[in-house]
Amino acid sequence: MLPCPSVAAVPLRIRPTNVADSRLKKVGVAGYNKPKRTPDHPTKSHVVVAKEGDKVKTIRFGQQGVQGSPDGSKRNEAFKARHAENIAKGKMSAAYWSNKIKW
Repeated sequence: MLPCPSVAAVPLRIRPTNVADSRLKKVGVAGYNKPKRTPDHPTKSHVVVAKEGDKVKTIRFGQQGVQGSPDGSKRNEAFKARHAENIAKGKMSAAYWSNKIKW
């Protein structure tokens, strides 16, 4: 059976390569704004491909081998006070992700 000529006449769309998708694959995260531990990285403990609107950015954050403290501890409060300005910048800052995941 021959294919329908009307279907053959429709040009195929070529999908443009999406730079952000390659970033997701490169760092091995499940999706945008989904942080992942990086135990083999020499200095940073986590990575995330942050997306806010049309902006996409790969962010590595957290000192390797350092754990956060429980909420309300002096160490926890000192971190949050010291980085408050950068935490307020939102998803596109390493301080935001460190605060959310490690502290």
